[in-house]
Amino acid sequence: MKIMAIDYGDARTGIAISDPTGSITGTALVIPSYNQQKTAEKIRELAAQHGAERLVMGFPRNMDGTEGPRAALYREFAALLGEVTGMEPVLWDERRTTVDAHRILTDNRRSGRRRRETVDAVAASLILEGYLAFCCR
Repeated sequence: MKIMAIDYGDARTGIAISDPTGSITGTALVIPSYNQQKTAEKIRELAAQHGAERLVMGFPRNMDGTEGPRAALYREFAALLGEVTGMEPVLWDERRTTVDAHRILTDNRRSGRRRRETVDAVAASLILEGYLAFCCR
């Protein structure tokens, strides 16, 4: 089963899609996300194009496990995504994914514009890897 992970953001949304076996990240990309409806529709298109059967969306939590200040916005987007795609997104703890993505990009000498263009895709890949390790192995 192909699984799509989503690192939702105000300006950019990272997308990572597993390989057909659902065991590793196969595709990672970034889409603009200034408009929730358009972002949800683009995710629907990508899910159909890649044959994704499950959506996993990063969900903001504080380090103590409580919901972060943006949790309501993410729940609202997850509900919209469910309506648009017909798939109920799994909300997955995204603590430290963006921090880890920046570290990975720094370690690989990515900086400036190249980092901004890829950090969300790397964060989505980390969300996907965490989910796959938890549920699918």
